Amino acid sequence: MNHYVISIFVALVLFAFVALFTTFGVYAERKVSAFIQDRLGPMETGKYGSLQVFADMLKMLQKELITPLVADKALFALAPIIIFVAVYLGFAALPWAPGLIPANINVGIFYILAVLSIETVGILMAGWGSNNKYALLGAVRSVAQIVSYEIPAGFAIIAVVMISQTLDLQEISRQQGILSAENVKFLGFMPVKEVGGILAWNIFRAPHLIIAFVIYFIASLAESNRAPFDIPEAESELVAGFHTEYSGIRFALVFLAEYSMMFLVSMVGVILFLGSWNTPLPNIGAVKLADWTTGNVWGIGWIFFKSLLLIALQMWVRWTLPRFRVDQLMDLCWKVLTPLAFLCMLISGIWRLWLM
Repeated sequence: MNHYVISIFVALVLFAFVALFTTFGVYAERKVSAFIQDRLGPMETGKYGSLQVFADMLKMLQKELITPLVADKALFALAPIIIFVAVYLGFAALPWAPGLIPANINVGIFYILAVLSIETVGILMAGWGSNNKYALLGAVRSVAQIVSYEIPAGFAIIAVVMISQTLDLQEISRQQGILSAENVKFLGFMPVKEVGGILAWNIFRAPHLIIAFVIYFIASLAESNRAPFDIPEAESELVAGFHTEYSGIRFALVFLAEYSMMFLVSMVGVILFLGSWNTPLPNIGAVKLADWTTGNVWGIGWIFFKSLLLIALQMWVRWTLPRFRVDQLMDLCWKVLTPLAFLCMLISGIWRLWLM
């Protein structure tokens, strides 16, 4: 019985975190976009517009749930739930600190990729169930985009898995710091197990993973339907894409899923490439900076800080680059990112065989 109570408590904590992050993320994105465009952003509701998001949420939750007369009512109602739950379940396998992980499964990264793929089904249900040409076109675009960009993202992830020799995200995290069970080497030669710090991160253990990280980051933007890969919800063409017909709490679930996905893909990128919850500070002689900044509290702080940096980069990219055309988006995926990601995977095999 206690096990079920703990599971429910953890699930509620994760949901509260997702809701809180979405609230912060929406406000931050409005301010970031305003800064880039030389505006002020929201300023009226609360100090510096800090209560604007809460006002918008209150308004949204009071809106009527409208179902189009010609919609497939079952698909239309279920789609936002499936989209959000698919992303929300991915948080279960993420390690937050050396001793803090909601579900410590030995195939964590495989589990996350599997549950995230369900989001595609929800998006297609939303577009088809709406019985709206703009929603359907947005859904078809989204499915084509997500399925395509899963290939280079998957290859980039496999490149890390081949170096780490495990699908366990907690073990991948341990290998990038002073808690490593094996003799971690910088560039495959210099032992750094006792030094720790940034040199133990995967992008420095095997430098070709820097390219894999860039590929993963670009693919994660497409997976999240973020600009410049936002053609599934291109406002200038499709009104709002696959969620054109949604209102109220249903629209809120789609919105929660988008910002949850932003944090999820950023945190996975941090875990795989940027040292996870490990400190970037090294041990230098008697000054044990890595030892002093390691632990559950520090781990939560480090992984959260690194993830927020990637999220800030996502926002910067959104308000800087123009949207790709469909043909440009597919060319980038199949002609550039996929061959490069496959090359990274090949190099990982050679690196592991000869240098580690």
